Parts: sequence; C-alpha cells; structure tokens
Amino acid sequence: MRSIAVINQKGGVGKTTTAVNLAAALSEQGCRVCLLDLDPQAHASLHLGLTVVGNQTNIYDVLCGDASIADARYWVNDHLAVVPANLDLAAAELELAGEVGREVILRDKLDIDTEQFDYMVLDCPPSLGVLTLNALTAVNEVLLPLQPHFLALHGLSKLLKTIEIVAKRLNPELRLSGIVLCMYESATRLAAEVTRDVDEFLSMQSSTSGTWAGAQFFKTRIRRNIRLAEAPSFGQSIFQYAPTSNGAEDYRLLAREFLGLPLQGSGDSSGIDSTNSLARAVA
Repeated sequence: MRSIAVINQKGGVGKTTTAVNLAAALSEQGCRVCLLDLDPQAHASLHLGLTVVGNQTNIYDVLCGDASIADARYWVNDHLAVVPANLDLAAAELELAGEVGREVILRDKLDIDTEQFDYMVLDCPPSLGVLTLNALTAVNEVLLPLQPHFLALHGLSKLLKTIEIVAKRLNPELRLSGIVLCMYESATRLAAEVTRDVDEFLSMQSSTSGTWAGAQFFKTRIRRNIRLAEAPSFGQSIFQYAPTSNGAEDYRLLAREFLGLPLQGSGDSSGIDSTNSLARAVA
C-alpha cells in the first residue's frame, strides 16, 4: 500500500481539493482508497458529503480515545472509504501535548488496521503541529500541492526542511514523492517562473540521497477551474459534480501519473522560464 500525506502549511493552495479528488480519481481507476481527514475544519469530509454529528466516531476518537480506524471508517462507494474529522479535532493538539509518543499514535493505529487498501491519502491541516507530525510519521510519501505564487514558493522551502527533519528523527522511510501545481494559469509569467524554479530544484536533487531525491514534478497542472470550487458545496467529488470539466480531466491525469499510466488529455504542462529562487531558498 502507498500511503501519502498531502501537506502544505499555507492555506488556499488546493491541498484539500487535491487530497479528495486524487483519492476519488484513484478509486475511479479501480484502486481501493482510504482518505483520512486530519484537518479540524473537516473540509475533506464535507467535500464528500460526510458531516460528523453527535456521537459518530471520527478521527478525533482514534487519536484521543480508544476507537480504531475501522470504527471511524465510512464507505463512500465500493472503492473509496473516508475517516472523517470534525471540529473536536482542534482540541487534539492540547490533549496530546503531554502524551508520551504523541507523534506516532496514528501510525500505531494504522499498523493494527486489517482492511486492505491500495492507497491511503491523508489530508493534513495547514500547520506543522501534532496532527501533521502524526501524518508524517504514519506515511511513506509526501505530496505537496503548490500554488504558483511567490509566497507559496517561499513557504515551500521551510516545509521541505520539516520533512527532512521528520525523516531523520521519526520516520526514515519518509520521502517527498512529488509536487503538483494547482490553480495553474499558463498565460501568466509568474506561473512560468515558479514552474522553472521547482523543476530546476528537483533536477538538482535527483542525484542526492536525501528525502527529496527522486521526487517527481508532476506534468499534470491542475488548472484554475470554478467547478472545483463548487463541488464541495454539493458534497461531491469533481467526478460526480462535473465529470467533463477541466478540473475532472486534470485530476484524472494526475491519478494516471501516480499509477504510472500513459497520460491522455490536455492538462497544461507548459511554462518554464526564469531563475531558480527555490534552490537558493532551500540551500
């Protein structure tokens, strides 16, 4: 099973949209996928029409109580399951502050889960606290959604260093599997500059042995698409809400890249032409 944490500490970069629709796209390809919502805002859960009310078991009960992953898992369809969150998860940071081994609670719960999946996708909060650390210790791969803006690029360097630290101290198997550009507008100069920066940086790391070595810069660009913004309000993935939209096409292509299948479609992968500010920032 491939386990993937979708992370970016900057909000509004397409993190939850990517986690949900990548999971849905992989399930559409016939893979068995489990999506874990680790964000107290519970947007990934809401995106798929799940609202935790009353005493319904959710990821908070798994991390701060005696519930198992199976107790909190809900099936959306035959191939896609969700472990939802709700606002109670915001209290987990405080409740786990004095807990011994708080960074590995999720990993331990996943280790004893008997359900078989091809992919485990974790939607992480836009922060680098206990919840995100639990995600990073529980998975083998990190996927970074990146909006092609300067501030998003600047924050990326700090996030990469965090991944490296966690890999050294808590999870030696952790690797950056790839970066995907979201809200992409090929006609803008800034998008072209950010694309080149990321491409050059990952090319420089390809010959190293660190956590970034071998990371993929996905050819598929997730174009800015209003249908992607509308889908959560209907509690549907983009494939249910607007299956022929650009957003659906792009996430299908991204899933095919994950599966190593030939790309089919017109996802935009153009725009490479500037200086490598990311390499300078991470250096």
